[in-house]
Amino acid sequence: MRNESLVLNKKSWDEVAPRFFGRNPLPEYGPLAPREDELNLLGDVSGMKVLDIGCGSGHSLQYMDRRSTAELWGVDLSKTQIETAKELLKDSKAPVHLFESPMEENPGIPFTYFDIVYSIYALGWTSDLRQTLTNVHDYLKPGGIFVFSWEHPLHSRASWEGEELHFNKSYHEEGAYDHEAWHAPAIMQQYRVSTYINTLIECGFEIEKIIEDVSLTEEDRERHVNRWYSFEKAKMIPTTLIIKCVKKG
Repeated sequence: MRNESLVLNKKSWDEVAPRFFGRNPLPEYGPLAPREDELNLLGDVSGMKVLDIGCGSGHSLQYMDRRSTAELWGVDLSKTQIETAKELLKDSKAPVHLFESPMEENPGIPFTYFDIVYSIYALGWTSDLRQTLTNVHDYLKPGGIFVFSWEHPLHSRASWEGEELHFNKSYHEEGAYDHEAWHAPAIMQQYRVSTYINTLIECGFEIEKIIEDVSLTEEDRERHVNRWYSFEKAKMIPTTLIIKCVKKG
């Protein structure tokens, strides 16, 4: 099943990549979610070696480069995304190392090397959460930071209909699923918040912060009208789960 998911998802992302060019990169953590300039989860990144898991079009790495990081590393399943990121980052001040690879595998990324690893709306694509988090733990220096965001586990289990919130799926149900808002054949993974937390702990991380807040400005209302991540739905349940943790020294 894992290999089938990777093949299907790679094909899907290669096709839809242009639609997600620059979509919700850092300093954004997700739609209708608070931003890094509010949360300051990464702190001062100048001189840091950073790795982006699911780097997409490279815009989050570009944000890091503008904040004077020492090295930029990224991994993404999609060949199209990696080619796009290479073009976007060709004039970066910091050295760039990009790998076309599943996040479940190590394509040549050094161990115990990075100050910061992050993943913006990508972790739910993994076909093996434990292996991916084990890899992240291996990549980080002791005391290194891991920050990730993903669609909040409650969000896709409920729909906003008229003036009411309807639950369409049990919160306890986990595993592979076809996302309602994804318009190409693809398989994502759905977990409870506790599964993310417990797996991080079991992989050797110490949780520092969990964020489920939403950003509900008038600008957000206009940007997300009639979208999957709607302003009205976000008033009832969070769109995004953000977790910051540290590799134990």
